[in-house]
Amino acid sequence: MEYELTITTVSLMVVAGIAAGFINTLAGGGSMLTLPVLMLMGMPADIANGTNRLAVFIQALTGAHGFNKNGYLDTSDVMPIMKPMLVGALIGSVIVSYMPPDILKPVLLITMMVMSVVMIIKSAGIFPSDDEKPKKLSELRWGTLGIFLCGFYGGAIQGGVGFVLIMFFSGMLRYGLLQTNAWKMLCILGFGSLSLVVFIIRGQVMWVPGLILSLATIVGVLLSLRFALQAKQETLKRFVLVVIIVVCGVTIVTS
Repeated sequence: MEYELTITTVSLMVVAGIAAGFINTLAGGGSMLTLPVLMLMGMPADIANGTNRLAVFIQALTGAHGFNKNGYLDTSDVMPIMKPMLVGALIGSVIVSYMPPDILKPVLLITMMVMSVVMIIKSAGIFPSDDEKPKKLSELRWGTLGIFLCGFYGGAIQGGVGFVLIMFFSGMLRYGLLQTNAWKMLCILGFGSLSLVVFIIRGQVMWVPGLILSLATIVGVLLSLRFALQAKQETLKRFVLVVIIVVCGVTIVTS
């Protein structure tokens, strides 16, 4: 498959990659910036979706390591959460890898727009108060189904999955924002690994633009971690809401 790799498109990938790495670490929606850039290069939606997964995997690995190193990752509930999520991710990635590009492109764009709007509307009830204690997955009536659907969405679409995971871990399990983002990066690493393997097998990963994008996202993640560990909780909440609004606007414009 041919794609246009020029100074302009490389520059766009670097800028979008740094921005995506930064906002994905603390909020979500970075793929709403990188996917349009990849499609602008001439990639069909299925190839852009697969190529983007390489950058997502790299940034999740970097972010999860950074949060864990600073003590923000609670590993006591890992297996109950990861098992249904990975099953959902595998099913979602296999289904979408066989979806025709002319159907996948509008599905990607519409889904990303819907997720942005939902996050804006539901933002008030997402973040827990400072005195709330996190819940275990087993304490939620539909918790296993919920995390399965998070995995399915992430395996299939990826764009906006950070918003989905924030709604689940902060809005339902009531984790603080730093802990939520630690869980989010671990989950993205988990289903990102599965979906990346599926897309590689299907021949839907373009390695050169994928690696350029990946290196740029590492820079964004490291900058974001430095900011997150120094900022106040209220500042982080405002940042997330601003990102939601901006990403929603960008998605509408690029669609």
